[in-house]
Amino acid sequence: MEHAPILVHRISPSGGRRVVIRIAGVDTVLGVAYNDRDLIEFLRRIDIPDPDDLVHGDSEVIAWQGGRPHVYRDSEEPPA
Repeated sequence: MEHAPILVHRISPSGGRRVVIRIAGVDTVLGVAYNDRDLIEFLRRIDIPDPDDLVHGDSEVIAWQGGRPHVYRDSEEPPA
């Protein structure tokens, strides 16, 4: 899934994950998400349809890199 248009990067040492959208080979940083609500808000701001469904569904549009999906701190467990 390396070429998904929305990349959620690995967890930073201070917590949170950088969120990038790739359009026509150009990466644009949307911000640093500290939870799924932040990620959904970033996607809503750029007019992605149904961002909640996209984040919580089984989507090939989002690539979670360097860690488990929906985890934003090293000590955090993924939601059940």
